[in-house]
Amino acid sequence: MFYRPQDGHGLPHNPFNAIITPRPIGWISSRDAEGIDNLAPYSFFNGVAYTPPQVMFASTGAKPDQDNTKDSLANIEATGVFCVNIVEEAMRDAMNASSAALPRGTDEFAHAGLTAEPCETIPCARVAGAPAALECRLTQIVTLPGAANRVVFGEVTGIHLRDDCLRDGIFDITAFRPLARLGYRDYTVVRDLFTLKRPDD
Repeated sequence: MFYRPQDGHGLPHNPFNAIITPRPIGWISSRDAEGIDNLAPYSFFNGVAYTPPQVMFASTGAKPDQDNTKDSLANIEATGVFCVNIVEEAMRDAMNASSAALPRGTDEFAHAGLTAEPCETIPCARVAGAPAALECRLTQIVTLPGAANRVVFGEVTGIHLRDDCLRDGIFDITAFRPLARLGYRDYTVVRDLFTLKRPDD
């Protein structure tokens, strides 16, 4: 099968997200100008540089009460900071609850039954008990083609690692089993690892 996106795929559901999988989930916490915390998952997320450490996530939707954007993006534009919380298997239901399209000014931490803890380097909350959290300062927002497609880049200024996830000096993802997004409404969990040495190692 071959199709041009502008012509449509002719399938019951768009396969694009199912092709680019698995995708890590950036559980983005932010705070609006009035001090209300926000939390939302984004699966167009990844690390983009080591030195200094930098991450990105893409916002591809809009809410009618946020002037053609989402709460996370509006908050980050207003404050210049955000935090990326890593989602473990045990927090999948809370993550899903935080994805609801709630009215502007709603605290998703409370809605999802989560505890917010203060970050160390930025004025923002993070998810208490998350396996890891990356405190970030906004570096740039890039507008992409499309009605509401924007990419947020941030420099990581502080990193939280949950103590039980550190084993023999390594951040062991099998200790918490990260959740990853697939296509459609599907997710997966990372449980098994294998190691490959690079040819020049």
